[in-house]
Amino acid sequence: MQHSLVRSRKLSVRLAASEQDVRAAQQLRWHVFYEEMGAQPPSGMCVGLDCDAYDDLCDHLLVIDDMADQASRIVGTYRLLRQDRLLHGQGFYSAQEFDLTDVLCASGVDGQVLELGRSCVLPAYRTSGTIALLWRGIADYVAKHNIRLMLGCASFHGTDPVEHALGLSYLTHKHLAPHGYRPRAIGADVIKTDLLPIGSYDERRALMTLPPLVKGYLRTGAMIGEGAYVDHAFNTIDVCIVLPVAQMIGRYLTKFSAAA
Repeated sequence: MQHSLVRSRKLSVRLAASEQDVRAAQQLRWHVFYEEMGAQPPSGMCVGLDCDAYDDLCDHLLVIDDMADQASRIVGTYRLLRQDRLLHGQGFYSAQEFDLTDVLCASGVDGQVLELGRSCVLPAYRTSGTIALLWRGIADYVAKHNIRLMLGCASFHGTDPVEHALGLSYLTHKHLAPHGYRPRAIGADVIKTDLLPIGSYDERRALMTLPPLVKGYLRTGAMIGEGAYVDHAFNTIDVCIVLPVAQMIGRYLTKFSAAA
C-alpha cells in the first residue's frame, strides 16, 4: 500500500512516505483544527503545524488530489497508531481523555489495537468519495497489520453539551458499547451523555444531528464509550469510538477492502 495508489476519479490514498508528506498532513490539520474550527494551540507548538509527540510513532494516511498543484495535493488525512508502536509504559493518545483498560484487555492476544485519530478533510473535499477512500486505506492497513480492534476519539464541534443533547443521548441509548468493551471518560471535564430520557426525542432527527465522521463510524458497526470529554483547547466534545474488526458490518469490509 505504501507505493500503490487506490484511485477514485482524481483522488488517491496512500501512507505518508517522507517527512515532507507528514509535514503536509500537519499543515492540513492546522488549517482545519485551528483556523477553521477554532482550536487553541498549546504553548510551544509551531504556528502552522498541528504536531505532537505521537506523530513520530504513527503512520499517516493521506488522500491526495492528483490534479492539484504540488503544494496543495494533500486534502485529507488520518493518523494511525498501532499498539506495537507505543513506547514502554506509554498509552494511546485517547487515554488522556478515556480509561481504555477494559477495551485493551478485551482485544485479546490474537491481533492488536489500532487508534484512529486526527481525522480531517478540506471543506471542498468532504464527500462520500473521500470518506470511502480513507476507509479503504484503513481496511488495507487493518488487514496488513493483523488489527483486531480499532478505537479513537470522535468530536462534536463546540463545547456546550446542550447543543448536542440530541446526538449524545441517541448515541448513549442506541450505540453504547457493552461492558468489557466500554471506554470511560475520565478527568474534570467529563460530562454525561444521556442528557434526554429515552423516548423523549425523535431518533431520526437525532441521527441527523451527528457529525459526518460519527455517522460514518456507526455505519461500520462502531460503538461508543461511557460519557464524553469536553476538550476546551480543541473546542470539541469528544466521545470514544470502539470498533472490533470481527464485528464490522460485512458489507463494509467487502466494500472497502482493496482485495474485493
